[in-house]
Formats: sequence, structure tokens, C-alpha cells
Amino acid sequence: MTDFPSLARAAESQMRSVFDPTPLTRNDTLSDRYGADIWLKREDLSPVRSYKLRGAFNAMRKVMAGPEAAPHFVCASAGNHAQGVAFMCRHFGVHGTIFMPVTTPQQKIGQTRKFGGDQVEVRLIGDYFDDTLATAQAYCRETGGHFLSPFDDADVIEGQASVAVEIEAQLGRLPDRIVLPVGGGGLSAGTHGYCGDAVPLTLVEPSGGACLAAALAAGQPTRLSHVDSFADGAAVAQIGARTFAHLKNIAPADVLAIDEDRICTTMLDMLNVEGIVLEPAGALAVDALKDIRDRIAGQTVVCVTSGGNFDFERLPEVKERAQRYAGLKKYFVLRMPQRPGALKDFLEILGPQDDIARFEYLKKSARNFGSVLIGIETTAAENFQRIEREMTEAGFEYRDITNDTILAEFLI
Repeated sequence: MTDFPSLARAAESQMRSVFDPTPLTRNDTLSDRYGADIWLKREDLSPVRSYKLRGAFNAMRKVMAGPEAAPHFVCASAGNHAQGVAFMCRHFGVHGTIFMPVTTPQQKIGQTRKFGGDQVEVRLIGDYFDDTLATAQAYCRETGGHFLSPFDDADVIEGQASVAVEIEAQLGRLPDRIVLPVGGGGLSAGTHGYCGDAVPLTLVEPSGGACLAAALAAGQPTRLSHVDSFADGAAVAQIGARTFAHLKNIAPADVLAIDEDRICTTMLDMLNVEGIVLEPAGALAVDALKDIRDRIAGQTVVCVTSGGNFDFERLPEVKERAQRYAGLKKYFVLRMPQRPGALKDFLEILGPQDDIARFEYLKKSARNFGSVLIGIETTAAENFQRIEREMTEAGFEYRDITNDTILAEFLI
């Protein structure tokens, strides 16, 4: 029986007829910041801007090498897997039907159609991915289509392992540590299957989709009751059974959960400092360096930047979330006296580094007081200590609603 590393090397070799290896580049800024030799495996520079085409290629080539004549491929995906399947349908000249949630960003729908061309039909079904998946699987049963799982498939896992194969070849050896994101587990399972115990892995999940941590705690794949879809490339409700079989012995200490707002600070840092565009899931590995800096000093560390399919219409949201996480922006509901000069009194509290980003009366008909929604940006988080102290001393009643999820949904 062929061992997994050999299968991964064979898959990687076959891929070279379709696309070149993605770059492995040393990042001087991160290396200096963390006192380590930090390299980025740039999966965001693949032909579809994510690693997902690797698993799609490997699974599809194996199906086409079998007895199934003119296979019709079907998948369900909110983005990156769909683009990988579409690209490979066009490459192999086979037909594919791709089901995507109605709520999928237009950028990802457009890219999927572009990569697939005439070979692919995109169907928008369901507000939630579970509905989309159920519809795709029912369609397969009705039509005899071949369903391509985004992660829970042995051939997909084998294909994703080609990332680790390339890292070893490009670096000339295996690194001291690999940091990579976890969604359904295809990439992490493939990397662990290839490296075994030779390389410690740090596996990173978004806090709102920590399905690997839940599975490790339960001893089996466990479905999360709620998933935050912000980091959609890694926001999965339940890790795959096949992928978990590879990962079940990972130490819980090597699995990190990263706050979605904190991911935004890294996305902006990579964009502004390095000119690298990463989607939220693609920034997870780089962001995790903040949590493991004491463990990596002097080591050679590879971070897998897993995807760069970012819709720039989301940039204001990313900036907003990053500022709020860093404490540079806050929202208050302020009880403003309805008298001449009250607004002037409030404005005098603000310093030269403070700026009003939002100002809206919420109760315009009040006689004596009016409630005002006010957003303030500043250049240093400690400035808010002074602002809040001076508002209290001036007799202004206020409520900080920055982290009040329910009020924020309605007002911000």
C-alpha cells in the first residue's frame, strides 16, 4: 500500500501540468517583529487565489482516470472551493454544476463563472450553506452527478497536502513549524499527513467557527450551534470525519481560536505594510504569530496565507472592526441637553487627535434632552480614558455601546 507522503508527492507532480508552485517568500517585517525566520506560503497567488484548486484537481483527475464516463461534477461552496472546481472543470473540459448560497458576495460568484466559462453552471440556492449543501447532494442523487466535497474526501486531503510538499522542496527542508488555518480540515489534515510528527503544526480557527477545538474536546466531530460567517473561508460548523481522523491526536494547545475583529487588524497590516491582499481566513496564520511569539523565537516558521479572495467593498467593514478591536474607535449613546451651547460644550472635550465619525440624533422630539449616537475615532486607545472622564465631569450622561452586539446591529 502506498504511503500518504508518496501519494501527496505524486499529486503535486501531476499539478505541474496545470499551474506552477505558489511562491514561498521570506517576510522581513514579520521576521524582525517576532525574532524568527518567517516565511509565507502564498496560496493567495494561486490561479484561483486559494489552495482549493489543489484538492479539486486531485479528486477530479482520479475520478476521470476511473471507469466513470464523462463525469458531471457537482459541488456546494460559498466561494473558494467553487472557484477551484470551476477552474478544473474548464481545464479538464467537463461539465460542472456549482451550488452557492444566495448570500454569496457577487465577487465570488463572478469569479466562479469566469473560471468555469461554458463548462460550469452556477445555481444560487438557500440563505445558509447547509441548505445549499442539501440541495447539491439531492441534485447528485437525482442526476447521478459526482459530488466533490470541499474537504471531507481522501483525494481532496491528498491534493491539499501538496502545499507541504512544495514547502519542503522550496525551503530545501521541512521548517521548524507550520502555521495554517483550519476550516473543514482538508489543508491541515493533508499537511499533518505529509509531515507527521516531524514538524509541529499550529492550527488556527476563527473564534466563530472553532469546530476542530470542539471535536478535540468531544473526541469526535461535533456540530457548532452557531457559526460567524465573517471568515467565510474557514467558518465551518463541523469538521470532516476523514479530516478529523488525521487530526484527532493534535494537542489542544496547538489549536488557536482568533477573534474575528483581531483578524481585521492583520488584514489591514498586511495590506498597508506589505501590499498583500488577504481574505479573513487567509490572514489567520499570520495573525496567530501574536499568540505563539514566545514559542517560535529563532525558529524557521512557515505561515500559509491560504486565500486572497477579498471583496474590496468589505474594506470599510474590515477597517471598522480593526479600529474597534484596537480601541481606536468607540460608539456612545449620549444624553444631550436641549439648550444652546450644549453641543459646543461637548466638542470642547475632544482633543486634536480625536475625530467625530458619526453623529445622529436618535430622539429629535425630546423637550429637555435628546439622545445622540456618536462615533469617535482617535489615534491612541488611552485617549478614551480622558474623553470619558471629561464627559462625566461635564455632566454628560452616556453609554458605551461599542461592544453591545444587539444595539450595534440596529444603530451602527
